[in-house]
Amino acid sequence: MAKKGAKKPAPPAGLVCKPRYEVPEGHTLFTSEAVTVGHPDKIADQISDAILDAMIAQDPASRVAAETLVTTGLCLVAGEVTTKARVNIQDVVRETIRSIGYTDASMGFAWEHCSVLVALHGQSPDIARGVDAGENKEQGAGDQGIMFGYACRETPQLMPMPIQLAHQLCDRLKEVREQADLKWLRPDGKSQVTVQYDERGRPVRVHTVVVSAQHADQAGGRSVSNEEIRDGVISEVVEAVIPANLLDDDTVYHINPTGRFVVGGPHGDSGLTGRKIIVDTYGGKGSHGGGAFSGKDPSKVDRSAAYMLRHIAKNVVASGLADECEVQVSYAIGVADPLSVRVETNGTGSISDVGLARIIRQVFPLKPRQMIEYLDLLRPIYRKTAQGGHFGRELPEFTWEELRKVDELKAAARACM
Repeated sequence: MAKKGAKKPAPPAGLVCKPRYEVPEGHTLFTSEAVTVGHPDKIADQISDAILDAMIAQDPASRVAAETLVTTGLCLVAGEVTTKARVNIQDVVRETIRSIGYTDASMGFAWEHCSVLVALHGQSPDIARGVDAGENKEQGAGDQGIMFGYACRETPQLMPMPIQLAHQLCDRLKEVREQADLKWLRPDGKSQVTVQYDERGRPVRVHTVVVSAQHADQAGGRSVSNEEIRDGVISEVVEAVIPANLLDDDTVYHINPTGRFVVGGPHGDSGLTGRKIIVDTYGGKGSHGGGAFSGKDPSKVDRSAAYMLRHIAKNVVASGLADECEVQVSYAIGVADPLSVRVETNGTGSISDVGLARIIRQVFPLKPRQMIEYLDLLRPIYRKTAQGGHFGRELPEFTWEELRKVDELKAAARACM
């Protein structure tokens, strides 16, 4: 037993002893993750959406449900399509893989060297019968299901902060790789951000940042050390993305926590379309109906209704009618009108949730054909959605992020008060 007043032994060289940060009472933590464009599941999503874009570009009436699997040296495309377009699927697949950055066979997966198998066939006539518009029939929903949209005031994009920051970290990894700022970076990667919220549910700081970045074993004829990777990712990626006021001396960083990430992409793990649905939406902060987006044309309400509901929720929050808004709708296959519309503002609304749901039905189109026309969805815009999340990105093609109905919502709310 050490004598009273004895000096404590110094920690081993290189070990930083930092006291564990205690989250204040009443504060909570929430975590979301994102993945880079070179992650195997995101490769699959981008291929499926690139095929959809190629078909819609030639034939906007195309019906597409394309699924992709990638693994070491192989890409398999399967699904159902009905289209007049003539598309060389092999070329679309290889160009997508090339543009992502898999250009070297030493990665175990490369655009010129992988096998591409195509197993696409026609859409079921039973489904088409229920969905297609006829002389006396509106276009019905492409399937049954429930869809959600969400928005909140945590970020300028009206997205939850954890998923917004996680996506921005992955976008930055892609940017510094393509600009060769960090010459050892490779396409695969993940991020994860834990945000601390105060007693009122407001984000106050970033508690933990996790980045796993695939890297070359050597760069410029020398080995790449873990220290170099950590320093490069923190300075060029994390600090370039996360506002300085959200980071402090107690923020925890886990950069390539296994110590090595050379084998990655489809060579390290297989990838499938639709396996990153929470990454694609709100990072777990809002609900998800379960249907994936990529590879599906907008007649599938899994996609078009989810985009419409994001648009609705964002306009509701931007109008000041709520600080947080989640909207749910449900559909039956072949039926145009939604079966239900539900709103949840978690007590932040200026009018009741029931009243807000009634206003939403009045202000926004919710039938499949109406949503497609309102958001202008019959365009080749979908591969971009498979890179960096479908929501919170204010790009010209992403019409669902526009604030078109703020004034109309305010007027409707005043009329019912």
